[in-house]
Amino acid sequence: MRILIPCILFLFFSAAAIAEGPKKITVKTKIYCNHCTACETCGFLFLNTLAFENGIKKVELDEKEMLVTILYNPKRTSPEKIRTAISKLGYDADDIPADRAAYEKLDGCCKK
Repeated sequence: MRILIPCILFLFFSAAAIAEGPKKITVKTKIYCNHCTACETCGFLFLNTLAFENGIKKVELDEKEMLVTILYNPKRTSPEKIRTAISKLGYDADDIPADRAAYEKLDGCCKK
């Protein structure tokens, strides 16, 4: 009986931890160059810099549809933090406008 209760508690909390797996968010942005994934500014910012944000597991950029799809750990970050991180890169993120100073640092091909 002493072993049964801790085993049941362990299984209960393990199942709860597994249920809270990674989540996916798609963020609408505005990308103006037609070679973003190869661009030294856009491609690097989205695929490398954003990928190293806390809790972000995977970043996919669709420059034609102007969408960023992100797989993230909901225990370590939130959709609002992700949108803010994209804004700080110089791009709009859904309803959050691009950070003006970051936007000015983008290559000319990345600006409107």
